[in-house]
Amino acid sequence: MTSEHNPTDQSDTSPSAHAPSAPLDRLVAIMARLRDPENGCPWDVAQDFASIAPYTIEEAYEVADAIERNDMAALKDELGDLLLQVVFHSRMAEEAGHFSVGDVVESISDKMVRRHPHIFADQSVEQWDWEAIKAEERSDGGSTSAMDGVAVALPALMRAQKLQKRAARTGFDWPDVMGAVEKIGEEIEELLEAETGAERIDEAGDVLFAAVNMVRHMGVSAEDALRAANAKFERRFRAMETDAGDAFVGLSLTEKEELWQRAKQSTRPL
Repeated sequence: MTSEHNPTDQSDTSPSAHAPSAPLDRLVAIMARLRDPENGCPWDVAQDFASIAPYTIEEAYEVADAIERNDMAALKDELGDLLLQVVFHSRMAEEAGHFSVGDVVESISDKMVRRHPHIFADQSVEQWDWEAIKAEERSDGGSTSAMDGVAVALPALMRAQKLQKRAARTGFDWPDVMGAVEKIGEEIEELLEAETGAERIDEAGDVLFAAVNMVRHMGVSAEDALRAANAKFERRFRAMETDAGDAFVGLSLTEKEELWQRAKQSTRPL
């Protein structure tokens, strides 16, 4: 007598054990209908990977925005929009004979099992090394550089930090944060000495890259830190405008600085 399958048993990782749900099947069918060359939507039919990619990036940011605002209703909607992007790309790939959405799901399932041997195999938590597993995957895929696989389309700050982390794993890194701090000063001096527009762009990039390196050594995400700084600046600036009303633009810099100091106090976290 065989026992019934336990849906909570995480040891069963076969594709058949975790078939796509009916709602996902419905979305896949809807996309197939939209992409039908004869009876589909002209806009959807006209798209390709390159034309859809910007929407995919935008939807990922909207997911992050909903999380930042702790808006669960918006998060549900934005995750749906992001899922649509996955289905859209998968449908175009299937039409071209490359892969289907089922292959995408199976691939990520296999990857998660492979990258968690302490859960799905006999490795202990102490032996688990996520980055080592990823490096082995890159090597098996023909990667020859520690820089391989860092997506060019990532936000610049995030990509800088990832490149630096990859370099650090090879031993190419400052021994402590002070090396990175001193480098910032050096790069600022070079920026101030730059004469042409091209030189300023080059040196400004070095200043920003060095700043990312410093905060990385301090365990801070440069992308998250700058996003928070943007939000803080916007919040304080709006408070200044509200405080001054229509007279804001015509105020002197000294008067605006006074408004700024008041805004800092009124918008300071409790």
